[in-house]
Amino acid sequence: YPLIAGVLLGSVSAYGFARTLASLLYGVSPADAGSLGIGVLAIVAVALAASYFPARRASRIDPLVALRHE
Repeated sequence: YPLIAGVLLGSVSAYGFARTLASLLYGVSPADAGSLGIGVLAIVAVALAASYFPARRASRIDPLVALRHE
């Protein structure tokens, strides 16, 4: 849920600050849906990779061994 909330809040903020950012953009309109979509997809991909690989590694450990270690 934090990923979804972050993407929604970031998208709304980016759209809201579009007029401020318009002077920094060259050849792209501030409300370009394609650019915003690519940015959102990149962030989602990084967040999924950051959670998938540690979860996969943790799932290989026997729970009984992990509990004994503590």
